[in-house]
Amino acid sequence: METKTHTTTAGAGRLDPPHTRQDFGTVRTLVAAYGALSVAVLGTVAVLATNGQPVTSFMWGRSAGVLASAAVTYWLTARAARGARWAYLRMRIISLVMPVAIIAIDVLPGTLPTWFILLQATCALAIGAAAFPLNGAGLRAAFPKGR
Repeated sequence: METKTHTTTAGAGRLDPPHTRQDFGTVRTLVAAYGALSVAVLGTVAVLATNGQPVTSFMWGRSAGVLASAAVTYWLTARAARGARWAYLRMRIISLVMPVAIIAIDVLPGTLPTWFILLQATCALAIGAAAFPLNGAGLRAAFPKGR
């Protein structure tokens, strides 16, 4: 019986070209910004709650959830930069889906205040911008489809 093997990591030489390292550097920076902005949103919610301002449980959950997704996204970015194709593929999907999910949920009428929507939108912009290098020809070439 013949078995097929699937490549789970990029070839050693495929991650070495300067443009590939530069693309991953850009992705890391954008994902770190996504995380930092997520911390800022959660921190703002905490400060407002501490000062007696109206803060809903949805705002707490939403900002904590986005921060958790930022942590997972950063971990996936690190794994992909070391050659894990599975992590790279997940990052490609996350960078396209998360901005849409963040904006779509946040703009539900009457759910969240404008300041919260704007802060979350900056998070969406950061992770959405990572989609460009992740889906670019350089990184796609570094992670060819397995046979």
